[in-house]
Amino acid sequence: MDLSSWFRRSLLRKSEKTKNPDPSEQTLLPRSEEEEQLGVTEELIDHVKSFTLDTFKNFPLPDDEGAENSPTTSSNTQKDLSEWQEKHATLVLSKVKELSHLRYKLCPGYLKEHQFWRIYFLLVKKQVAEYELRAIQLARLKEMAVENEKSTNSIVHEVEMSEAKQGASLALPTP
Repeated sequence: MDLSSWFRRSLLRKSEKTKNPDPSEQTLLPRSEEEEQLGVTEELIDHVKSFTLDTFKNFPLPDDEGAENSPTTSSNTQKDLSEWQEKHATLVLSKVKELSHLRYKLCPGYLKEHQFWRIYFLLVKKQVAEYELRAIQLARLKEMAVENEKSTNSIVHEVEMSEAKQGASLALPTP
């Protein structure tokens, strides 16, 4: 699946959710909190609205250095954006129609999708870096909590199994 198809489907799903919200989904954040976590602020929106076709066309983008070091998906295709960047991109496209129009005009005729987003994130780096860093830190904390939970559960199971074995050996009559 290419990135542009993914964005179209994501935007479609997002608009369907706002029209028909699923009450069983309690993980959805209130809109302003989601925008805050993804770094979509008024300052960013104003900055992005100032972008033009020339902003992207004249951007000095080095050749795809490090493309071989990019993470890959299960289908072994290059994954250009992190999970946080994908969510940010989807939200900013829905909030800033000017960016959506620029992307439509530039991709795929002038730029490839991954080049467009690479330029975009380089242009907004100052505005979004702290939000992305915070998201990375939160993800690491969650991973550590899950690992801690797993190790605690493992110890509890080992103790229970040990006690069960001791109880079984004590209960067996010796001939």
